[in-house]
Amino acid sequence: MSGIDWAAVLTVLLRGAVVAAVTLTLAALGEAVAERAGLLNLGIEGMMLGGAFSAVDAAARTGSVAAGVLAGILAGLAMGVLFGCLTVSLGADQVVVGLAITIFAAGLTGFLARDLYDGHAATGADLPDFAIPLVSRIPVVGPALFDQNLLVYLTWVLVPVFAFVLGRTRFGLGVRAVGEHPFAADAAGVDVARVRYAAIATGGAMAGFAGAFLCLGDLSFFEPGVTVGQGFIALALAMLGRWSPYRIAAGALVFGLLRALKTGLPIAGVDIQPDFLTMVPYLGILVALVVLAGRTALPAALGVPYARGRR
Repeated sequence: MSGIDWAAVLTVLLRGAVVAAVTLTLAALGEAVAERAGLLNLGIEGMMLGGAFSAVDAAARTGSVAAGVLAGILAGLAMGVLFGCLTVSLGADQVVVGLAITIFAAGLTGFLARDLYDGHAATGADLPDFAIPLVSRIPVVGPALFDQNLLVYLTWVLVPVFAFVLGRTRFGLGVRAVGEHPFAADAAGVDVARVRYAAIATGGAMAGFAGAFLCLGDLSFFEPGVTVGQGFIALALAMLGRWSPYRIAAGALVFGLLRALKTGLPIAGVDIQPDFLTMVPYLGILVALVVLAGRTALPAALGVPYARGRR
């Protein structure tokens, strides 16, 4: 191992961690808003799949990454609104609806990918990296953090934006209120249904955005089941991070670093089975759930339908 360029290895690890963290951060930020409003969205995996396929399909047809990202966001938004119609307006069970959306989206996107693209849809559009002058030349950290595509930079801008919206705005106060005490919020003049619709629409749009980034900013293709359970990982991150955007981003970076080991360790000459390295990030989530789950106080009205005038 004496001839290894450790600076290059660390750069690969850190760069891989940052890119892998973006998908989870975007999805978990949206899920945090939904859960704070009392909506448990197990359909996040399906919304990510819908956003991923829509993004690749739109990018392939138009040659525009921007069109692909917009299509992914709109697909996630549409599924979020569907979730809201069934759970907020009709009072259907949130767990059942979420799982149904995930199963439906997995089947539909898989069918469309095989029917239209023989199972492998390429984007047909490139998302170039943009190096920030001066800081991108810092050894190790510079190429990993400051020589990324614009969607990566946008993600890290969204973290403080979501923190501000949830913690310092009237909308954020309404979200927290309907997630904890919807009857009291209603009595205080808060439209519970409207706030929950806005929250799940945000969650769906962010899940679609996450799927779009995964296939446009990371992989550059779509295959059936391409999200490989990352929607459920984002769900866990939102809870483990206690719905704090900063904690969510930190947790996503840790997960991304564990995932990047699959690429970095072989470069460093460490001979470990690739299947084991693939498993490590998910083991990390399980350990975190065991250690931290008991310390997480869920919103009091999480998963509970609300009907005005009925307790």
